[in-house]
Amino acid sequence: MSKRKKKPDKGPAPKNAQAFAKRPYPTRDSYRVAAEEAGQDREDRIEGKNPALEALRSGRPVNKVFIEKDNPDPILARIASLARGKDIPVQYVDRKKLDMMSSARIHQGVILDAAIKEYVLVDDILKIASERGEDPFIVILDGITDTNNFGSIIRSAECAGAHGIIIPKRRSATLNATVAKVAAGAQEFMAIARVTNLAQVVRELKKKGIWIAGADPDGEKAYYEAGLKGSIGLVIGSEGEGISRVIREECDFLVKIPMKGNISSLNAGVAAALIMFEISRHRDAHG
Repeated sequence: MSKRKKKPDKGPAPKNAQAFAKRPYPTRDSYRVAAEEAGQDREDRIEGKNPALEALRSGRPVNKVFIEKDNPDPILARIASLARGKDIPVQYVDRKKLDMMSSARIHQGVILDAAIKEYVLVDDILKIASERGEDPFIVILDGITDTNNFGSIIRSAECAGAHGIIIPKRRSATLNATVAKVAAGAQEFMAIARVTNLAQVVRELKKKGIWIAGADPDGEKAYYEAGLKGSIGLVIGSEGEGISRVIREECDFLVKIPMKGNISSLNAGVAAALIMFEISRHRDAHG
């Protein structure tokens, strides 16, 4: 009589095996949400009605307010009204979305995406340049929504000696924990202004004698041939769409980065770094 082979001992089942088996198969999007929105103890997430009200009343910088849609709670309506009064974007989302964003499921129908540092005014950036005795060097981001690109640009701008960065309140990445991680601390030394009307701000900068250069594949000259010196505002557009038509029309001139490979464009963060350091080189050369 042959002996039955003994199955190898696989050890005890993991404690969370049953719970894991019930989970839906994770998609790439669910990983992105978990990484960027759920987070663990994120300092840039404020949850709950009272904490949200107090944060808005205190004047703490807030990027956006997420509110559960179709929720009739009058306090949520009050929060929305208070946010709009401060020109803070309000987005109505499903409860499931809030649950995924929440780290403790105590959001009570509202989550604030709070900025990790105070935004400044455009005049503050100009003041920094004046106090250093330098011509203004400003980076203007038009439609940069990727947090990695934004963090990379902040880091490069600080290293290249830029006086500040200007972003729009809508269609833009904001100062959150992900951006701070990529910026590797540079955000603490870089003045960042967040404005309602980017085109109007660009026009005001031009009136102050600042030349506006746009980074564009159809630029008249290569960035290293354009003589990027003096008071400069460098516009960087999104990877997908580039500089918007309105801002493009406000640019005094466009510069390009010549491409010699099979790929027609660079990552926005890399493109910005190349041109920023060319501006820095000119400023060093001309004192």
